[in-house]
Amino acid sequence: MKLHATTTQQYQTVTGYDDDWIEINAIRFDYSLIVLPEVAPMAWPVKSFEALAASDLEAIAAHSPDLLILGTGAKQRFAHPRLINGLLTRGIGVECMDNQAACRTYNILMTEGRKVALALIMPQTDLTT
Repeated sequence: MKLHATTTQQYQTVTGYDDDWIEINAIRFDYSLIVLPEVAPMAWPVKSFEALAASDLEAIAAHSPDLLILGTGAKQRFAHPRLINGLLTRGIGVECMDNQAACRTYNILMTEGRKVALALIMPQTDLTT
């Protein structure tokens, strides 16, 4: 799906997505990544929802967002409280949703000026591309 351009191009904006890729400011990514409004997208070495560990979320906590939107793949899944406890104790909220809903929600919150982070778990992650 392509999204309409807005005046937020100075920020990291989701400009398109499908089941196995995401486009940030018209650059396509086909691996798991972390997106923050004012930081270039970062590769995230999470290969599947089942492989998600609390330590994977620490890279996000270092940026001190108010909210993490966790894209859990093609379907919504909920992270176990032990995985997100480190974020919650720092006052970082966590919302879990499927990747497409996560992309839309991130764009809305980012354009509202919220300190939001998007972490997407993409299928068949290959960080060598």
